[in-house]
Amino acid sequence: MKCLIIAAGQGSRLSQKGDSKPLIPLLGTPIIEHVIGSVTTAGINDFCVVTGFNGKPVRDFLDDLANRCPVTITHINNDAWKQGNGLSVLKARDTLTEPFILVMCDHLFDPAILRDLIKVPPIADAVTLAVDFDLKSPQIDMEDVTKVLVNDEEKVEAIGKELTSFNAFDTGIFYCTGALFGAIEYSQTQGDTSLSGGIRRLASQGKVNIFDIGGHFWIDVDDPQAYGKAEQALQSQAEAI
Repeated sequence: MKCLIIAAGQGSRLSQKGDSKPLIPLLGTPIIEHVIGSVTTAGINDFCVVTGFNGKPVRDFLDDLANRCPVTITHINNDAWKQGNGLSVLKARDTLTEPFILVMCDHLFDPAILRDLIKVPPIADAVTLAVDFDLKSPQIDMEDVTKVLVNDEEKVEAIGKELTSFNAFDTGIFYCTGALFGAIEYSQTQGDTSLSGGIRRLASQGKVNIFDIGGHFWIDVDDPQAYGKAEQALQSQAEAI
């Protein structure tokens, strides 16, 4: 199984920490290496990484990582990184011919989430989204988090940052089939190039199932405040070992 990591964006809100967001160190280790470490701990070692803004240093780092760790990394370039992140997913279409995992380069998470998620393959032509039902989680930035409305059938009914009616959060961890590509393409024709746009398209067809992360840790490291929270969380985890 392959894991797709989208790492093409600029990450301007963390620019004070470094000029390449995936490489910003968190307790001495680049954010993207933390992500790759969680994925490999869950049992996946084959990666496709989509880079864009200031991509060469990221690719060089990943090549070095592949030389010193038992991982395979395929590089994909997205020159249209200023547009929605759904285009980064589309860039990987020819590389991903079987169901795959999709994660963000700046979302840290407990490997147990992914380890349990991959035990339940998605239904054909559908996607499974790992969601957090803890609406009071201290890790959440309510102004930036992607919100999810899950219906009684445990399917995504609505998704977006601007939702006013919601009962869960999008963790940025997906178990995908090729149906996602067509959904993003459709969303693109409607003027929405975001990944969430593609998920909304599938949700309208009842094709986005959810996986409850059950209280496991995750955080979107998107700004200095989240960076501080992530640093504290990782430090606490290290001290607990």
